[in-house]
Amino acid sequence: MNIRLLKAFLMLAEKRNYADAARALFISQPALTKQINLLESLVETSLFTRGRHGATLTSGGRCLLPEAEKVVRQTRLFMHHAERVSKGIEGHLAVGFGLSSFYLAPRCMAEFRRECPGIEMSLTDLPSFQQYELLQNDELQIGFVRVPPPVALDYLPLFTDRLVLIAPASSPSLPAADWLKKRPLLRLHAERGRGLNAQIDRFLHDNALFISSTQLSDDIQTIVALVIAGTGVALVPYSVMHIAPPELVIIPLTGESISWKVGIAWNANHEDIIRDNFIASIKKGIALHDV
Repeated sequence: MNIRLLKAFLMLAEKRNYADAARALFISQPALTKQINLLESLVETSLFTRGRHGATLTSGGRCLLPEAEKVVRQTRLFMHHAERVSKGIEGHLAVGFGLSSFYLAPRCMAEFRRECPGIEMSLTDLPSFQQYELLQNDELQIGFVRVPPPVALDYLPLFTDRLVLIAPASSPSLPAADWLKKRPLLRLHAERGRGLNAQIDRFLHDNALFISSTQLSDDIQTIVALVIAGTGVALVPYSVMHIAPPELVIIPLTGESISWKVGIAWNANHEDIIRDNFIASIKKGIALHDV
């Protein structure tokens, strides 16, 4: 049903006069009469009686009036919501992040929320290789991942991360190579830390370091706790040190295989104004940081 017919019905019920209602609707009186006649034909009910005192609602008109008001009100709310969605200020943003963006991703989300409080957001901790797949399938809108991606995705580099070795602060000061010879190397399981483990393997290979024993864990927080307890040492992204407790010693490493680029990636084949607004927010933050 054309919403204009219901608006005409409501206006005539309010004004109780065809001429006054037509002026309020910015249409001619014959056009209003035609709309009311068409609505009466559609609902198969007479809505008004006409007399010396103007237009008066029939019993059928009085019964239908509350529902007509409800439909028009809901239509206005829908159009208001649709306008905000079209501008990217209402909706949902699904974001993935990994170890290197453990600190950055939540900061970017918080800044975007200040700009667009009407956006519902979700932030999920996922390895980069899983994010690539979800981005391609349009199950994630943005991923904080290693870049460039190995698949066809647009991306924006944000910073360079690097490996560092962490050891318990209570232990004697040793070079990284000695730590790796003396203590077990704590690492993530393959399905959780594929990218980090590959980076670690390149570093060990390039420096001819052979590890006698390793211990696997499901998350970086457990690895940090095990290092503090003296169970072993670990090679982790320096960006994780934002949350590192003081009970750790951070030992810098050298070489070409210790660093990698981290950024955001997205699937530009799908139109998404909220995602684009989020990217613009990040770019604005970069520009302000560079000033």
